[in-house]
Amino acid sequence: MKKITLGILAHVDSGKTTLCEAMMYLSGNLKKLGRVDHRDAFLDTFALERDRGITIFSKQAMMRCGDTEVTILDTPGHVDFSAETERTLQVLDYAVLVISATDGVQSHTAALWKLLSKYDVPCFLFVNKMDLPDVDRRMIMAQLKSKLSDGCVDFGCPDKEELWENIALCDEALLGEYDESGKFDDDSINKAIMERKVYPCLFGSALKLEGVDRLLDCINERTIMPAYSDRFAAKVFKITQDSAKNSLTFLKVTGGVLKVREVLDAAGNKDGEKVNQIRLYSGEKFTALEEATAGTVCAVTGISFSKPGDGLGEEADTSMPVLQPVLTYTLLLPDGVDTHTAMQRMRLLEAEDPMLNVSWNERSGEINLRLMGDIQIEVLQSIIKERFDMEVGFGQGSIIYKETIDNTVEGVGHFEPLRHYAEVHLLLKPAPRDSGLLFNTNCKEDVLDKNWQRLILTHLYEKTHLGVLTGSPITDMEITLVAGKAHMKHTEGGDFRQATYRAVRQGLRQAKSILLEPVYEYTLEIPADNAGRAMSDIGRMHGSFEPIEILGETAVLRGKCPVATMRDYTKEVIQYTRGKGRLSCTLKGYEPCHNADEVIAAIGYDPDCDTDNPCDSVFCSHGAGHTVKWNEVKDHMHLSGVMNEKPTESITAVARDFSRYRNTDDIFALDKELMSIFESTYGPVKKRANNDYTPQRRYDATTGKKQRNYKYTPKFEGPEYLLIDGYNVIYAWDNLKILAADNIDAARGALINILCNYQGYRKCNLILVFDAYRVKGHDREIEQIDNISVVYTKEAETADTYIEKTSHDLAKRHRVRVVTSDLTEQLIIIGNGAVRVSSKDFFDEVKTAEDEIREIIGS
Repeated sequence: MKKITLGILAHVDSGKTTLCEAMMYLSGNLKKLGRVDHRDAFLDTFALERDRGITIFSKQAMMRCGDTEVTILDTPGHVDFSAETERTLQVLDYAVLVISATDGVQSHTAALWKLLSKYDVPCFLFVNKMDLPDVDRRMIMAQLKSKLSDGCVDFGCPDKEELWENIALCDEALLGEYDESGKFDDDSINKAIMERKVYPCLFGSALKLEGVDRLLDCINERTIMPAYSDRFAAKVFKITQDSAKNSLTFLKVTGGVLKVREVLDAAGNKDGEKVNQIRLYSGEKFTALEEATAGTVCAVTGISFSKPGDGLGEEADTSMPVLQPVLTYTLLLPDGVDTHTAMQRMRLLEAEDPMLNVSWNERSGEINLRLMGDIQIEVLQSIIKERFDMEVGFGQGSIIYKETIDNTVEGVGHFEPLRHYAEVHLLLKPAPRDSGLLFNTNCKEDVLDKNWQRLILTHLYEKTHLGVLTGSPITDMEITLVAGKAHMKHTEGGDFRQATYRAVRQGLRQAKSILLEPVYEYTLEIPADNAGRAMSDIGRMHGSFEPIEILGETAVLRGKCPVATMRDYTKEVIQYTRGKGRLSCTLKGYEPCHNADEVIAAIGYDPDCDTDNPCDSVFCSHGAGHTVKWNEVKDHMHLSGVMNEKPTESITAVARDFSRYRNTDDIFALDKELMSIFESTYGPVKKRANNDYTPQRRYDATTGKKQRNYKYTPKFEGPEYLLIDGYNVIYAWDNLKILAADNIDAARGALINILCNYQGYRKCNLILVFDAYRVKGHDREIEQIDNISVVYTKEAETADTYIEKTSHDLAKRHRVRVVTSDLTEQLIIIGNGAVRVSSKDFFDEVKTAEDEIREIIGS
């Protein structure tokens, strides 16, 4: 019999658990149909789940569907438990993504879709609540195609030829097959679904058991059982306890057979712990098995060493989840409970959920945990009470910041006390945002033995490396071992640990560090009358938003905003909308901190006083070790720095890729890239005294000869500057003019949001200027909003005056463009040496940029 593991995923309140109940009931595997609102759903086994009507922990249920044995894994829908959902994704063969017909693709739905792509899980889509009024099937399909994938196909279509035509449009190979034969066989369709080229979409109402039969037929007919190896392998995805306090390790066997009394450790060797029981769960009940074959999802007892994400046998470990907590909380203990006992108990919970990241703060004498939000806090309090009979509280949560770098540096760590020796050179390079840390080696084995290289990489992986701005973990960086040195007699493994840690920190001390903060991707639905207040609030919170959507009497805002400013905004929304507003937030990732200087000052971290994470190195002199400050290490190191070598290959590689530069701006980008490589090697280029003059030859009519003379030509430095007359643009663009007639603050906020996106794509220094000269006693104000500067002029100073003066100063050394439709101002700007752009032309330029951004995102 075919055996598959099927996950059910959804945004909270989409009807996911109700669909599980309906599938179990209609397939004959459940005799009584329970309901979430009646608190008797088969898979809501935890008391708090029944009380709140949400899924908190992933649950397992067994179902036979035609010729297919299906293991259903019902996952949490609330964003606070997204890490639990992500861990479950690692063992799925297929997934059903449930979407509410009334809400469509929400923020967390989009996040789940990205995770399905990350873990390469084929997916069926079930659009639920189609029984409610005012739902349009065609509009929903259009939204699924635009927001999720063009591969979404309505499998409820009664016309087989129409279905084939829609499938053919999902992939070139499918189109070729359809053109050749005029049809598809089942094998071709099923393979396309498994390869994530086609996503079957079905519509119905789980509560009324409508459309669920068709979904069950698809699961039976359209799924393919994976091929498994004969060698034992398993993936651990969950750790919990049963009612008798036995530790349960939930895993999926992905190869071979697992038998009772088999002895395992993390590598699958025979010298670890014994499997006492193998349990096949369905809801709260289980069946004991003597063995579990490949494809089985089960729980085992007797194993204590494993944690979620571990691979057993031939299975590899999984990297940390993408969706991680961004808030840290202090655990408040009741009287009579000592911190040592509490810490031991928290470690037990951490083994079940590594994302808790339990830590002890020696300075404050407090236990800290990382959590996603208020719902998770409530659940954790309930678990601690039930498991340990402790009534705990939690302090005010604080933001988890991260740090990265903006330039490439070489970090050097040297550890040479008496009879010890190790030197490590690491190249630290910035990596794309939210890419995490990548460790590799580019060191020749004749320079450093391979075994030592592996040891250094192990030391890089084993530690959470801290930045030098706030002591926050580093991220978005590629760290490459480029050189190292050991001693024939005196080098020990611990020496390279010390040298490696110090090399990372020494590199960070040299680099230009950037403080990163977590950012929400939000959807805010409010009455249209409250749109102005909402946009003003988002601006105040340093957020941004896309063009507002008006759906009847409801306004919808989508965008991003720092977690630090938006985390408590739900209460405000409920208050000013009188309960009619709804805010949905999903963690987007990390971006440069909006108030970095303020945060750095408040934390007050001193990297030179952090004795647990030293930046300095230890050298030996006159028979004794002595400390050398980080900024003097390069004067004492024994190996040459790799960044002093000629970067011939790097320059050649960029030059070989010249074909990708198609216009003038791209050529300037290439020049900048080459210059960056040159200056990182040879140092800054020194400018000659007469470099502002370029030689020219002209024809002298008197003598008939060419004469050489010099003409002044300004040399532009740095990026382009773009100055924009804010109110001029607002009243020149129809969409903003209409908005300004109702609310000028909203129009200003909308323009700022548009320009933030434009600047992020065009990478210019953008200065937006608004008149404030009529305000008596007003001093000039300059705000930094995301990536642009917003200037409010002082009393008796118009935007024209400010722009004329600023463009005159900047145009001496920079390429400057000014956006305005004021004719007089345009003439003055030309005289200053700047380039003028009309507001209408700039509108077309912005729209072009937005179209290019959509193409990049869509591709």
